[in-house]
Amino acid sequence: MNIFDGMDGVPEEEIRRQRDEARKLRKSRWWQEKIGRGLCHWCGGRFAPGQLTMDHIIPLARGGQSSKNNCVPCCKQCNNEKKTSLPPELEKL
Repeated sequence: MNIFDGMDGVPEEEIRRQRDEARKLRKSRWWQEKIGRGLCHWCGGRFAPGQLTMDHIIPLARGGQSSKNNCVPCCKQCNNEKKTSLPPELEKL
């Protein structure tokens, strides 16, 4: 297995570490309050908290981190469409 499995050469070990951090962040009061508002960051749609996912503005595969300033609530449709795109690339979707 290649140690550089991420899209931009991000080591798979770092991606795994950041996913672990994301799991911890999802359990935080901060995240519960974010999804409690019920708003998708990208489309602005209203959703039940259980219908929102955690999206990394800068994806882990592109070197992003699981931190409060890089994670936003996102509906499943927007998250699926965004995949590993950066915000400037979203207009092209």
